Amino acid sequence: MREFPEGVTYEEMPSIMADSTRLMQLFQNLIGNAIKFRSDKSPEIHIAASRLEDDWLFSVRDNGIGIDPQFSDRIFVIFQRLHTRDEYPGTGMGLAICKKIVECHRGRIWVESQPGEGATFYFTIPVRGRDRERRNGRKAQNHLFGRGQ
Repeated sequence: MREFPEGVTYEEMPSIMADSTRLMQLFQNLIGNAIKFRSDKSPEIHIAASRLEDDWLFSVRDNGIGIDPQFSDRIFVIFQRLHTRDEYPGTGMGLAICKKIVECHRGRIWVESQPGEGATFYFTIPVRGRDRERRNGRKAQNHLFGRGQ
């Protein structure tokens, strides 16, 4: 993820131990959805991370069409779509895959949104994941978005 489409910004990302391929897929799905479900405005997507007590909290915020809060759980269920394929292409698998990736890293994922006001997807990765990941034999992703290589 070294090159982003125009309108995507991000803050400095932490060094974490996790499956780099799955994390790449997670960010690609979230950014791809932000672009797909954009409003009439040019997409503005911002990625951030902050440390909580025992977790890293990541966010992917956009200025897209938004999501009615009543569907905030449904969108993470495989094949559950809020729009027809004619309105927006896709399989209905992307966010379910994101949820599975986050859960495999012992985190959680959720969205905060209102229709017409964009959406912010949040997910956590445990800070102590480093020790767990070594035991599980997962690959290290020391610098998200290709920094520090």
